[in-house]
Amino acid sequence: MTPNSVWKRIHRESPHLIHDHLAPLVAYRFHPPTLKMADGIVLDKPGKASYDSPSPFRVIVLLQTFSKILERIINSRLPCVARLVGLLNPHQCGSLAGLSASNPTSTLTHEVRTLQMAGRKVSTLFLDIKGGFDNVNPSALCSMLKAKAVNPYLVSWTRSLLSGRSCRLRYQGSPKIFAPVSVGTPQGSPVSPLLFVIYVSRLHSQIPRGLTLSYVDDFCLTASSKSYHQNIQILQRQYGVLKARGARLGVSFSIPKTELIHWRTASDRDPVCPSPIYLDGSIFPPKNEVHWLGYWFTPSLATTPDFTKRLAKAHMAFVAVKRLSPPGKGLPPFLCHWLASSLLFHILSYGADTFRPSVHMLRKLSAFRPKVPRWATNCFSCTSSDILAVEASLPLLDLLLAYKSRLAALRIMCSHLEINPASARLPPSLQTPSLHRYAPDYRALSRKNPGSCLPLPWLQP
Repeated sequence: MTPNSVWKRIHRESPHLIHDHLAPLVAYRFHPPTLKMADGIVLDKPGKASYDSPSPFRVIVLLQTFSKILERIINSRLPCVARLVGLLNPHQCGSLAGLSASNPTSTLTHEVRTLQMAGRKVSTLFLDIKGGFDNVNPSALCSMLKAKAVNPYLVSWTRSLLSGRSCRLRYQGSPKIFAPVSVGTPQGSPVSPLLFVIYVSRLHSQIPRGLTLSYVDDFCLTASSKSYHQNIQILQRQYGVLKARGARLGVSFSIPKTELIHWRTASDRDPVCPSPIYLDGSIFPPKNEVHWLGYWFTPSLATTPDFTKRLAKAHMAFVAVKRLSPPGKGLPPFLCHWLASSLLFHILSYGADTFRPSVHMLRKLSAFRPKVPRWATNCFSCTSSDILAVEASLPLLDLLLAYKSRLAALRIMCSHLEINPASARLPPSLQTPSLHRYAPDYRALSRKNPGSCLPLPWLQP
């Protein structure tokens, strides 16, 4: 494999050389076999009870740089065409430009509160696709693209990418022999998450007075009615529909990762509903806390449990990074400052785009902040806190949380209604961008001539 430094030097010496070599591959719908030979790194999945079987491990494919550039070009085109022909569901998030984990969580909390304001009981079933990328059938995926009249060059290139692949595992004592891979999409490929999202788009179904949301391979089904018992019946029927559609695609759902929650309002005085849901021979009782997409949800949508866990993780991370720079030695102060701003403060503020901490919780979070500047600046313990705050140049936590919350609101306001499910729930009086204004750009990508390999200007960050 060619090192990245070589490609960087080639690009610096001749910026158009890579483009001139990749354009014929896209035009002729061909992915070279030499670019489909990759090394696989075996990584263990954290938090597993046992590692005696292959299931707690995942294989991350290390692709060649030239292959990643070519896949990145297709990855900038295919979402546009997929939106235009209806290959993506409006409630799908993840692996798509302009969407993050905050969009499905904001949509879920909005729907729950809206249905509760109408006097309805709301329940949500959280599901996770087993295997995910490994279960994608290349023939079925290409048939889906062809059935929606996707341009033939994209269909043929996708078929060429997913066929004839080979991989060799790299670990201590491995034989280092390439073995053929005929199923699934490679994890580590720029275009694999998008192909998987397109593949599972058929799993989405309409729920009367409910919602189906997904973030890559994480699904949630929300139902509402006059009682929680009716919600369970609705969720069981919808799960049956989802399971039948998944069987046709060759995917199934992980039983251990299935969770149920019955939402309540803060002023609800009714007894807590203990009714479980029965799926595939297993009983799933309602949870008091559900961890989904990095957010901790409670039946009353309280934010304190989420930020409490954030604070505990920040303390653990702080103890770990302090070992890198003990007093008087270790990392220089500017690297400590970089760790504090990019790691510790990011852990504390994760979730601020959807949740808002209470006043009491904000005091606890702010009490952790003074410990960080003293370590980042490597100053004496007797140094004044006011001086440390100026020397460290770290943001105040309350201002950082407010900034992230407003930034998330701004992204929702500036997103397209047809792309972002959270933007689609804004009041009609608010003027938001429409996807139709970019329809000519979308149609240009679906022509027979592939044209330039560069992404559209409005798709660039």
